[in-house]
Amino acid sequence: MHPPTVEDVARAAGVSRQTVSNVLNAPQRVRPETRQRVEAAIEQLGYRPNRVAQSLRAATSRMIGYRIEPMHPHALGSMHDRLLHALAEAGRAADHHLLLFTADDPLDEVANADALHRAGAIDGVVLYGIQSADPRPAGLRQLRIPFAAFGRTGADDAHPWVDIDNTAGTAAAVDHLVTREHRRIAFLGYPEGVAVGDRRADGWRTALDKHGLLDGSRHLDLRGEDSLATGARLAEALLDHHTPPTAVVAATDTLAAGVLRTVRQRHARLAVVGFDDTPTAGALDLSSVRQPIEAVGHAMIRALLGPGGNEPAGQLLAPELIVRASSALP
Repeated sequence: MHPPTVEDVARAAGVSRQTVSNVLNAPQRVRPETRQRVEAAIEQLGYRPNRVAQSLRAATSRMIGYRIEPMHPHALGSMHDRLLHALAEAGRAADHHLLLFTADDPLDEVANADALHRAGAIDGVVLYGIQSADPRPAGLRQLRIPFAAFGRTGADDAHPWVDIDNTAGTAAAVDHLVTREHRRIAFLGYPEGVAVGDRRADGWRTALDKHGLLDGSRHLDLRGEDSLATGARLAEALLDHHTPPTAVVAATDTLAAGVLRTVRQRHARLAVVGFDDTPTAGALDLSSVRQPIEAVGHAMIRALLGPGGNEPAGQLLAPELIVRASSALP
């Protein structure tokens, strides 16, 4: 038995072959009642369009390029994996799929994206891990390759981007700790110059200032690489200070887990809040700021594939503080 064809669908729905094609490729051109009739025939017959032939006719690959990066060796969980899954799900809903590639550095990523785009292998690119002086947005714009970015450079972001309001996330963590009567609240973060880390530090600083606590906490801002060992070491320094904090906001769950390890080894009392709400946070009963990664995936695909027009260049999504035992008590 031969698989159903466009002609079979058209015959079953009582429409022309072109109408079926319009339903598949430009449904906005078809009246709702006609579109529903065609879609019912497609479902009834089990018709599956030939995407290769469609791509050749439309000069589109329906593929989105995405550079995969190795997981940080000291990280307990990777937001990269969650974002990849969210993008794949959102892309599939828009009849697109991801084409994964590797690159040695940001400039090599642009070069590889250019080669794939010239070959017709991808229609556009999703960028991840945007930094303050990131060369990729300007490089892709110059090559006229469509792209959307997860994150902001903070400078000329005249392209589609989606980001988490990292400043609001750490500010919410501070507000939560203040309601638990903490007045000396430390911050552990990335070295200065990392865009995401700087915004999370800004949220901590702004919230402390709002509550009139910044002057007494400036010495409680410590930075280091994102690792368990760093979190544990910085926690030792905080607890040994002559005016130690009673609470800590960490820029990642990995740093926060390191703090918890020191706290438990020393039988200290220290409230801890992390960021990212990785599976590790749940396992350790660690309060953490959750990023809406699934919403990010859908927003990124819309930003890349959408018609543009009156759509804003960027979208800032709100995170959510998940309170667990590590910070629940005063």
